[in-house]
Amino acid sequence: MRTRTLALAAASGAALLATVALPATAENAARAVGAPTRTDEGSVSAAELLAKVKNCSQISSGKYRTDSETTATVPVCGKNGAVFWKADLDVDCDGQTTSACSRATDPWFQGDTAFHQSNDKPLNAEKLPYVVVPSSSSIWNYSSAGIRDGGVVAVVYNDKVEYAVVGDIGPSRIIGEASYATAKALGMNPDPCVGGAASGVTYILFKNSQVKPIESHSAAVSLGHELARRFIANN
Repeated sequence: MRTRTLALAAASGAALLATVALPATAENAARAVGAPTRTDEGSVSAAELLAKVKNCSQISSGKYRTDSETTATVPVCGKNGAVFWKADLDVDCDGQTTSACSRATDPWFQGDTAFHQSNDKPLNAEKLPYVVVPSSSSIWNYSSAGIRDGGVVAVVYNDKVEYAVVGDIGPSRIIGEASYATAKALGMNPDPCVGGAASGVTYILFKNSQVKPIESHSAAVSLGHELARRFIANN
């Protein structure tokens, strides 16, 4: 069952130090309007990333549900330079109205996202790979952990790696949701009603990273390459 995402305003947290940011060039920004075409987007393989997240050092105070009717089984885990979790993938279609994402295609559709493009429009779930983080609660506070809007996420499914950005905020006790574009790039059915994956998805969020502009997928891929290599070297 798909979980409804809450399009909340971004919570303000303590100042984040040593932020890694990669401004996009004009060419990158232009490329960002197209859908991602690669399913394994870097020199670091899915197997290499998964080898570094076999064991969980839990940093959350509790665990999350993957859907409203399931039990809480998913912890947020800590590594050098990143946090990660292993869950399902519910398809988020929220943001700009498109042919694939609208009230006609998604009964839970909301026309806004917590974080916006550089022109202040909501994100485009059909075109932009993004991940949803749980809103801050007693379980875990994403901003205190160094996770921010536009932060880079390596989403791993089967043998595929897709770089996405932190683009929306969801319910405080549910985890495991990403945009239509993320699901499609990973080879899943991206339909917001019946698509996604029931399990087997790993989300690796790189601390203190930020893509500018947030809507540039090519910038997320470029920065993701660098951060993934650093993650492998430091863990």
